[in-house]
Amino acid sequence: MHLSYSGRHHTPAQPGAPALSLDGVTVVYPGTAGPALRAVSLAVPTGVRAALVGANGAGKSTLLKLVAGLLRPQAGVISIYGRPVGACHHRVAYLPQRGDVDWRFPVTVERLVLAGRYVHLGWLRRPARADHARVAAVLDQLGLAELAERQISQLSGGQQQRALLARALVQEADLLLLDEPLSAVDAASRRIIADVLDALGRQGKTAIVATHHLDRLEEEFDQVFYLDGGVIQRLPDMMLVTP
Repeated sequence: MHLSYSGRHHTPAQPGAPALSLDGVTVVYPGTAGPALRAVSLAVPTGVRAALVGANGAGKSTLLKLVAGLLRPQAGVISIYGRPVGACHHRVAYLPQRGDVDWRFPVTVERLVLAGRYVHLGWLRRPARADHARVAAVLDQLGLAELAERQISQLSGGQQQRALLARALVQEADLLLLDEPLSAVDAASRRIIADVLDALGRQGKTAIVATHHLDRLEEEFDQVFYLDGGVIQRLPDMMLVTP
C-alpha cells in the first residue's frame, strides 16, 4: 500500500523495524582531507530518546542531515522504519541548528510554526482551522502562546529554539531529528525542551538529539552514541550514560 502525501507517494513503515538504522555509512565533503562520517553503523529503536554526542565537527550534524535527506552518502545504507530515506519522509521532522536560520526574515512566530503543517498540506492548500488549532496548542505547550504575533527577530535565543522545536512538533512526525536544541538556551527553555522530549517518548515517538552537552545524559536520554572524527566510538568512562 502506498500513501499519498503532498503529491508524492510514501510507503508505510515496515512492521518491527527500528525507527532508524545506518549500515556502513560514509560521507565525504568535496575538498576535504577525510570523510565526515566513516563506515557508521547504528540502530535506534522506536520510542527512544537518543543522543548524538561529540565535539564540534565530529559529524553529528552531517548524520542528521543524511537522515533528513539533505545529504547523500557515498557509501552505506540508511533506513527509516525499514524503508529508504524519502519513502517515509512524512514521518520525519528536522530541526536545524539555530545559527543556520536567518532570524531577520520578516515572519511572526505563529507563521514560522505554521510552516510545519505544509508537510501535510503541500504548497497549494491553505491551512484549515484544525491546522491553526494544532499550532496554537504547540505554542502553548512550549510557552510561546503570548509571543505568537511577535517577529522572530525579536525573540531571545531560548525562545527562538523553542519556536524551531514548535515547528517540528506541529509536523506530527514519528522521528524527530534535533540539531543542538539545548545550545545557548536559558534554564527555563531547557526544562521545557526536556519535558517535550520525555513526552515524545511516552507517545511512542523517537527523538535523535545532537548535543555537545554531557550533563544529565542518564536522565534525559535512553541511548547515547559518541561520535569522534566521524566514527562511532566507545563512550569515555567519565560519561555517565544509561547502557
